[in-house]
Amino acid sequence: MNINQLRYFVAVAEQRSFTKAANQYYLSQTAVTQQVRALEETLGVQLLDRNSRPVSLTPAGAVFLTEAKAILERMNSAVSRARDASTGLVGSVRIGYTKGYERSDLSNKLRAFHRDYPNILLTCFRCDTDMLAAGLLNGEYDIIFTWDSTNIRQDSQVELRLVERARLVVALYGSHPFARRTALHRSELKNETILFMTPSSTGSSFGDDHFMQLYQQAGYLPNILLRSNDVESILMMVAAEEGISILPAYCTDKLTNADNLIFVPLLGDEETEDILAVWRKDDPSQALRHFLERVL
Repeated sequence: MNINQLRYFVAVAEQRSFTKAANQYYLSQTAVTQQVRALEETLGVQLLDRNSRPVSLTPAGAVFLTEAKAILERMNSAVSRARDASTGLVGSVRIGYTKGYERSDLSNKLRAFHRDYPNILLTCFRCDTDMLAAGLLNGEYDIIFTWDSTNIRQDSQVELRLVERARLVVALYGSHPFARRTALHRSELKNETILFMTPSSTGSSFGDDHFMQLYQQAGYLPNILLRSNDVESILMMVAAEEGISILPAYCTDKLTNADNLIFVPLLGDEETEDILAVWRKDDPSQALRHFLERVL
């Protein structure tokens, strides 16, 4: 018994004709008839009633048809999975992302990738930016989506791509004097109590220095009440009217009916935050290559 014999038998059974089955496979009727007869001899049972018009299944043939179709389906699946494995279409991609980025459109991109490559497992890890960078270099993640809080751009071990230049917004409570404004300049926040969103767990990083420079360029040093990398806690404190904060818009764009929270864009070309996708140059994963091609 071979795979072609199963295919020809299924074709005859479904078409109820040796002639139509032969035409389907561009063979002679004699060749199909011989292959099906050889299958019957191997099994030791008659599968088709050739005396009926059109050709019909015997009771044994009806049972075997279901099994034969299942065998062919499993065979096709096995071939497909083997080919996929050779091109990296199975495996996993470990994705690290900075806190707050779960509200971006990254989830939409991951969903689209999963639909195209269902055999590649995507595992996601939410972490501080400095820990993301260390984890990537230590092989804990295959790719990270992060602020550049560690100056990872300068690391010769990695490749990276700018994913988005997220605009910055001011998070205000509803009764704040600026709550009705449509836009603000950083210079207008000079006398405000700031809840400082830091990308790292240390609260002192390359990314922190960048944002402190923006304050200095606006003509002052901020009155920082709290440094935190926890977006939810910062928003809770803003809603409690303990201060205001500056956050990337991806943290706030999908918030609806936020209690006592108002988000106002910051004006200025420099009022953005770069989100980078970063991966190791020496990573051999074919699954990662497909991820890069599809998502970035």
